[in-house]
Amino acid sequence: MSTISSATSGFQAGAAAEASNATASRVPQKTLGQGDFLTLLATQFQAQDPLKPMEDTAFIAQMAQFSALEQSSAMAKELVSLRVDQQRTAANSYLGHQVTVDAGKGATITGAVTAVDASGAEPRLVVGDKSFALSAVLMVEPRVISAPAPAPAPVPADGAQS
Repeated sequence: MSTISSATSGFQAGAAAEASNATASRVPQKTLGQGDFLTLLATQFQAQDPLKPMEDTAFIAQMAQFSALEQSSAMAKELVSLRVDQQRTAANSYLGHQVTVDAGKGATITGAVTAVDASGAEPRLVVGDKSFALSAVLMVEPRVISAPAPAPAPVPADGAQS
């Protein structure tokens, strides 16, 4: 009997070690997905009282809530994408314009926007040798358009000047 008892206790120890390893390597998620919802729903069906089954209206309400949540999450992602695109468009519109930016500690810098740095999460305006966030812009002046040089007076074909 002692061999069966020791084998059983060894199996239990091994199972406990596997369970603790699985728990230690499990990374909790912050959001639930559609698979999680369906797993939860299946568990509800299995655990319900057969004499009092879940009403179909409750099931439909849960499905509608989950669908609305998924649509809301998708819309939030699209809004983030739209905001980034709008910031890039705004940054590009400053190219060539004279801007005054907040350089921090009460200082300002005025100069032409010569480039847009889009390598980070948000675009930055390059003024001189420094880059600034769009939120640092205090004033924007229109591009300085220089008048074209006057065209030289036409010379008559016969070479005579009037």
